[in-house]
Amino acid sequence: MKDWVSEIRDPVHGYIYITDAERKIIDALPLQRLRRIKQLAGAHLTYAGGEHSRFVHSLGVMYLSGLFANHLVQEGYIDIELVEKLRIAGLLHDIGHGPFSHVYEELLEKYRDTTHEELTEWLVKKSEVKDILSSNGFSPKEMATLAIGSLKETKNSFVNQIIAGQFSADILDYLPRDSHFTGVEYGRVDVNRLINSVELVDGILAMDLTAFYALESLLIARYEMFKAVYFHRTVRAAGILLIKAMEYARDEIHLTDFRSPEEYLELDDSSVMQGLLSLKGERDKRLRISYDFAKRFNNRNLLKCTYEVMFHHKDQFFTNIISRDEVREKIVDDISTESEVDPDYIMIDVPTVPSVPYNPLQTFNSDIPVFQRNSDGSKTLRRLSEVSQLVDALAGYVNIVRVYTIPQHRAKVQNASEKIFGKKPSSIRVSF
Repeated sequence: MKDWVSEIRDPVHGYIYITDAERKIIDALPLQRLRRIKQLAGAHLTYAGGEHSRFVHSLGVMYLSGLFANHLVQEGYIDIELVEKLRIAGLLHDIGHGPFSHVYEELLEKYRDTTHEELTEWLVKKSEVKDILSSNGFSPKEMATLAIGSLKETKNSFVNQIIAGQFSADILDYLPRDSHFTGVEYGRVDVNRLINSVELVDGILAMDLTAFYALESLLIARYEMFKAVYFHRTVRAAGILLIKAMEYARDEIHLTDFRSPEEYLELDDSSVMQGLLSLKGERDKRLRISYDFAKRFNNRNLLKCTYEVMFHHKDQFFTNIISRDEVREKIVDDISTESEVDPDYIMIDVPTVPSVPYNPLQTFNSDIPVFQRNSDGSKTLRRLSEVSQLVDALAGYVNIVRVYTIPQHRAKVQNASEKIFGKKPSSIRVSF
């Protein structure tokens, strides 16, 4: 590692020391823009402290990537030269995020057939970050693939797990960070115990079973944070307003027609909200709705959840069906006909849509590698589900189906939803 040139005080990890190359990247526009993109779009309207940005999360991922890398150096799995690369990869891993973070992901996938990871790779190769990397001895092409956890180099490809694995630096930062800023207690994990329990077994990074309880606690934290924060029904009420507002004004305010890094980097939470609010007085119905929904978001006049029911099962069939746009659109039309409410004011939400962040099912349904030490000193690779009853209990497809509308249509949409879906037991309530 090169010498530290500065330090940043972080409320989650304490002092984070940075190198000259890292400081130059931090000062560049692609990173500074992340200060203007909230980590959890709309969560601050439910949890008042949830105002933190993608920028501070990126610093945290850089720091934890360094801890991972130094641990692997001590174990003899990688060379010291890879430590700085992994730190910078962690720093860059989110620069492709659009305004309002994961909320914008829905537009990217639908209208650009791309993801924020692909935009991260594009920005590393095409923005000013490229020149900073090159002038400091790093390959922009290599760093672009490493930043999204897709390094192709056979010898060290396992380091992808540090950036994008099931116990990655990304996960180990956002859980305690989101917990800290929202004020909930569910995201606390034993970060150091987990990092120091990782070893290379049969070409992949696996967790020592001596850290079994710390790993189970990580999974519980993901599950509880998903229910309490990421898919909290009021948090989602805010997010859905943003999705609809941005989609209806997509062409008018040029949300998805960017052609260069410079154009894309102009998009952040503030610039997009200003664009949406500038639509006041427009005659086009969709633009009027876009303005109305943006104003509702700004003033916390949110949608109301009129119907909510949870399904928990291991059959992917229902998940695939309800996740399809055309299926949800048909249900909206049915509710609209039954309630006589304009379908533009009826929204169905499920946890598998792109705008929902950090779905824990990605972990529970793709098993986590662990290993046990044998008496002869060898290591046997296992799957966490083989040794954890908890993982088996949580595995499956958790679908929370919700119907939202604006406050004045609440009763009519609720009655129509109950006729179509069937009345739910009064005891069912997923979030408050």
